[in-house]
Amino acid sequence: MNPKHIYQGHYLAVFTSNKTSAKWQAWDAMSEAEQRAKDETGLAALAAWDEAHRDVIVYQGGALGPTKRVSDEGVMDVVNEMTVFMVVRAESHEAAARLFEGHPHITVFPCDAVEVMPLLGSA
Repeated sequence: MNPKHIYQGHYLAVFTSNKTSAKWQAWDAMSEAEQRAKDETGLAALAAWDEAHRDVIVYQGGALGPTKRVSDEGVMDVVNEMTVFMVVRAESHEAAARLFEGHPHITVFPCDAVEVMPLLGSA
């Protein structure tokens, strides 16, 4: 196997969410009961999406927590919009991106978008 092509056809998907967006404001305005009901709907939709795409999911990934940034200035807490990640396999960058059209994180939960990028280099 040519190590330069180990990741060929593999794409990192990063779900983003701006906690000040209209989607989050609407989510926060819901009652706890409404949020729980939406969670149940969303979790079922996520399970169905995962099952429908199990053959292209390389690494399930998961939710991302608080972020620390390391720079010449030291270590500091920062806030970014990255919330969830996963790795998928697809024939092209476009095909990988299209996998996430209508994804439950966007249609049910208040995520804003999914950013999809090819994995480059070798292991």
